[in-house]
Amino acid sequence: MKAVIHQNGKLLVGEMPEPSAGPGEVVVALRAAGVNRRDLYIPGRRGDAKEALTLGSDGAGVVESIGEGVSNVQVGDEVILNPSLRWYDNSDAPPEQFDILGMPDNGTFAEKIVLSAEQVEKKPAHLSWEEAAVLALAGLTGYRALVTKGQLQEGDTVFIPGAGSGVATFLISFAKNIGARVIVTSRSEEKRNKALELGADLAIDTNSDWKQELAGETIDLIIDSVGRATFNRSLDIVKKGGRIVVFGATTEDTVDFDLRSFFYGQYQLFGSTMGSREELREMLAHVERYQMHPVIDQVFDLEQALEAFEYVEESKQFGKVAFRIGR
Repeated sequence: MKAVIHQNGKLLVGEMPEPSAGPGEVVVALRAAGVNRRDLYIPGRRGDAKEALTLGSDGAGVVESIGEGVSNVQVGDEVILNPSLRWYDNSDAPPEQFDILGMPDNGTFAEKIVLSAEQVEKKPAHLSWEEAAVLALAGLTGYRALVTKGQLQEGDTVFIPGAGSGVATFLISFAKNIGARVIVTSRSEEKRNKALELGADLAIDTNSDWKQELAGETIDLIIDSVGRATFNRSLDIVKKGGRIVVFGATTEDTVDFDLRSFFYGQYQLFGSTMGSREELREMLAHVERYQMHPVIDQVFDLEQALEAFEYVEESKQFGKVAFRIGR
């Protein structure tokens, strides 16, 4: 079967053996897959590894076959894949056995995938294949950061640096559904305008003076995935006793900040990564309740994998990038 693989230090579109379902497993014929920034980093992490690995964490498709003992799905069911492996119940941190689909296990950039039946969920009927395929990783990451860790409430104001990322677009929609005020930043005027169209209440230039731009605003919660480039600027604008949730670091990982100012301000700092199956199901219920549609920027064919990776690497997208598979 056709797949996007990493082997011998190279990323290419090649062939992988068709999978079969063992006990407790299902084979899903994929219809679409979602591209995440995580996928861009895996080749570097694997180096010159000789064994071929299919990349990809997000996907949606049709159950093609089931293994012995599988009862939660049937052949023909339309499903999305849960990329958060072996993390079932909501907890303060993931269990030791937690991993993310796509390394070390073969991922979703292929015509078919085999995985535990515990890792599939019913596809929301109102979503297209591409929308369903980009939902799980970014949506779950945003939901846990905003709701579980950030405890966002109706009437709160949330500040989101970097309006164009896939997670940010989910954050905007989730927060507006909850009844919060949403402020975002972007260096791109086009992305700022798109964020406003999506529902953000205010969009400011990332390079502007945030204190000046936000004079008169009370920032209850900040959701940050940028890292060093924005962390201290975020501390400067969040209210005393306010909350900052960090789920990524697209700039440098290491941050220096004034500890005395931090404890005098009684700020709350939380780390967040992905989420549990319990939270995924809550997020899916939220998506269905509000009939949400993930923002799709571009759809590529699998043969265009290198082009798609370059597009995401350059942060050209507003929202998510998907692969069309098997159609």
